[in-house]
Amino acid sequence: MSNTLHLRSLLIVGASAVALSTIASPAWSQNVIQELVVTAQKREEALQDVPIAVSAFNQDALEKAKIDGGPNLVLAVPNVNFSKGNFTGYNFQIRGIGSKLVAGSGDAGTGIHLNNAPLIANNLFETEFYDVERVEVLRGPQGTLYGRNATGGVVNMITAKPIDEFEAMVRGEIGNYSSRKLRGMVNVPLGDTFALRLAGSYLKRDGYGKNLVTGNDADDRDLYGMRATLAFSPTDEFRAYFMWDHFNEEDNRSRIGKQFCTKDNGPANVGGVGYSAAAGGLVGQIQRGFFTQGCQATSLYSAGVLGTVNSQATLGGLFGALGGFQTGDAYAGKMQTTDVRDIESTFDPIYNSKTDIYMFNVDWDLTEDLKLTWLAALTKYDLFTRQDYNRYVPSTNFNSSPNPVNALAGVPGYAGLYAGLFPGGVVNDPQNGAYNRFTTSDISSANTEQWSQEVRLQSAFDGPFNFNVGAIMVRFQATGDYFVMFNTGTAWYQANNLLTTGNPNCNTAAPCVGVDPNQDPNRSGHNYYDAYGPYDLRSHAFFGELYYELSDTLKLTGGLRYTVDDKEVENHQVTLGTPGTGIGGPLPGTPAILKTKFKETTGRVGFDWKPDLGFTDETLIYGFFSRGYKAGGLNSPCSGGAGVICGPASFEPEFIKSIEFGAKNTLLDGTMTANLTVFTYDYEGYQVSKIVNRASTNENIDAKVKGAEFESVWQPLDGLRLNAAIGYLDTEIQGGVSIDTFNRTQSNPNLVVVKSSAASNCVVSLASAQTALTISNTVGNPFALLSVCTPASTAGAGTNIGSGAIAVGTNAFGGLVSDGVPVGLEGKELPNAPHWTISLGAQYDWDFGDGWNVTVRGDYYKQTETFARIYNSEPDRINNWHNVNLTLTVANREKGWEIGAYVKNATDEEAITDFYLTDDSSGLFRNAFYTEPRTYGISLQKRF
Repeated sequence: MSNTLHLRSLLIVGASAVALSTIASPAWSQNVIQELVVTAQKREEALQDVPIAVSAFNQDALEKAKIDGGPNLVLAVPNVNFSKGNFTGYNFQIRGIGSKLVAGSGDAGTGIHLNNAPLIANNLFETEFYDVERVEVLRGPQGTLYGRNATGGVVNMITAKPIDEFEAMVRGEIGNYSSRKLRGMVNVPLGDTFALRLAGSYLKRDGYGKNLVTGNDADDRDLYGMRATLAFSPTDEFRAYFMWDHFNEEDNRSRIGKQFCTKDNGPANVGGVGYSAAAGGLVGQIQRGFFTQGCQATSLYSAGVLGTVNSQATLGGLFGALGGFQTGDAYAGKMQTTDVRDIESTFDPIYNSKTDIYMFNVDWDLTEDLKLTWLAALTKYDLFTRQDYNRYVPSTNFNSSPNPVNALAGVPGYAGLYAGLFPGGVVNDPQNGAYNRFTTSDISSANTEQWSQEVRLQSAFDGPFNFNVGAIMVRFQATGDYFVMFNTGTAWYQANNLLTTGNPNCNTAAPCVGVDPNQDPNRSGHNYYDAYGPYDLRSHAFFGELYYELSDTLKLTGGLRYTVDDKEVENHQVTLGTPGTGIGGPLPGTPAILKTKFKETTGRVGFDWKPDLGFTDETLIYGFFSRGYKAGGLNSPCSGGAGVICGPASFEPEFIKSIEFGAKNTLLDGTMTANLTVFTYDYEGYQVSKIVNRASTNENIDAKVKGAEFESVWQPLDGLRLNAAIGYLDTEIQGGVSIDTFNRTQSNPNLVVVKSSAASNCVVSLASAQTALTISNTVGNPFALLSVCTPASTAGAGTNIGSGAIAVGTNAFGGLVSDGVPVGLEGKELPNAPHWTISLGAQYDWDFGDGWNVTVRGDYYKQTETFARIYNSEPDRINNWHNVNLTLTVANREKGWEIGAYVKNATDEEAITDFYLTDDSSGLFRNAFYTEPRTYGISLQKRF
């Protein structure tokens, strides 16, 4: 079999931001740092010869630094930030650029690739790295070869390929939380032209916390991955492989983090106007609930922040008041457990995910100087997650007889109807079960299929001119739902259905509000919230780079890429509470299919120069101007309804114009590498989202980014290796305004937040709020306040009612209605962009004879404080945090044995990485995401 199945990077153990094992070196220098071969420019090059800011890690480096999977890359790469997101997503952010938007048609700013093939939907940050040749992290906009949407950079995982000799490996690991890991690989030559490589990984562990209601573990893991690669090389000129990669997870993973809320009870009075004392104060209790936003805008680190949302501020709470199910706040007096890993959930979370990737690659040397590459990939991705929405149990139960102050109190016999429908206050909700307390849950699911085809032709001429040109096509289709199910809503529709049709659980045409009888909703019901909009992407691009060597030491590079992104989203409005059944049609006046198309040209131009400086062994200096692009998209359909102010239907692309200079140096007779990069970005159209009226609204703003990165590996003594990766980042938003839904009044005492009939919030003047409350007191009807946010006319639109809050119209009380006070963004920092990231590592190897070696390694990481949102308010602040990993490895490579021990997060830090602010109608709580707790374990590995 041809030796071309061997890849150079399997033969060369390299140096990167973390220490790598050494191999035999020349006798004159036993501690020379050996280089890793990478494909950052889609051709094999030594890491120090690539004029790009790139960090690379082979399997040995990943294991010694305990970089088990994608989230751990943050610990070793400068100017990188990572956090999970609210809807099973994540944000891998490089130099402040990532994915801070929420949209089915949105794109991540960091491209995720497997063997150079792009993956839009992927499990990179759920699965663990196993049997990989290397993982590369390219920093900066990749406008040519990787191109599509890679405004931040690229993470490219290269799997190990078959070779022409037998080898095998099995590795077992046990640790705390009853963690059990098993990895294995076997490589088998099949004659002279074929070779097969099989690899797999399995992880099962207990949860990091407990569900205090069920007594079961919370946030456990039960997942596995397997990979089969068949290589075919009939001649030295032709190499091909087919790969199947499978991932499966079925466990109780927590999709969201700890909920943060400092309860907002609402003002004691409205500018001196008190609430009604009618009905024993029950009217006033409901009135006050319409002046609360659920959670106050407080620091993540303040006392009382692990409180509970005031349910009166939520849509479910509004239904509870309308039907008389709940009196006051369902969570009155309730505090959460202070253990950030524990939850209090009616049921255990459900997390099921499966991915299959099929990949076919051909490398064909057409001549000695020309190589043709064809890469085809098919990805199928399925996800289903379900969990308790609030994850704490109410402190009060539903009423066994309705609160006398309710919206149906005037209906003859309502109390008897209530008792018959809800005996003992028990609501039989098909999705949430039968409970006599406020119960909510949500489901986030997805089913996607992606095809990609890439063809490239690259040259290796002896002369000064070379090229790398190609084309790529991507087709991505996705369906999925985001359901929110609450039993007060179902109960309200059941009561109204009984009154209008005689059947509380009817699932037919209007006037029935369809109640889905299935525990797992099937989109037929209108008794729950369902965001549904199938998405279809067609993207293609033509790209090429030209290289011209002016001399043996100076090379010029120019590249262009022309990209077309064609996006379509089925337009389905949310049908919560509307008569009938089934999926909703488009909003009136809007098309059934929403379409948008983007055509952009990007690229880069620059130089790389290898001067003879005398004081270095080898130096590469490079400078590039690059233009990166990420497509725009379509915002979620707005729910509509009285008093609801919808955001724009679409959002624009983002662009980065980058100027970057770097120097890669090899020093001290090959015992040190020292690389420095400086860069500045003109960032146009940064895409960032907020939830407004139960719809994700993405906005575009401009920013400037500048920074520097330093990476070094130094081996001063044989066996001792030190490394550092330090990043500095300065980001600044250039302008624009945005309304902060967490603080719509910007603390102006003359403005008041009020609930609408859709449980969204609006802002009115204090005088207008006093007038409305006085009228509500006079008529003895608290629900009259729900029309405060509803413009009855456009009179006064455009009027400033205070601090720049612009009115959209006048309500039935004669008051002006506004969405809130705009916040000036100029000078504020980009979210999740810490000024400093610092990675330091030290490793020492001892040889004990007879082939035995001991390696001790320690890694320290720190990032400085940052903000979770563009407003940079105190509630947005995320404190600095650090991490310490320690490993011990005893190995005999000749005999194939390796014994290891490790501690990750040795100081057991509970660090918040990001948070997600929910909607007005959810009460504006924050879901915060944490790093993992301290883990430790031992491993045993045998190679054959």
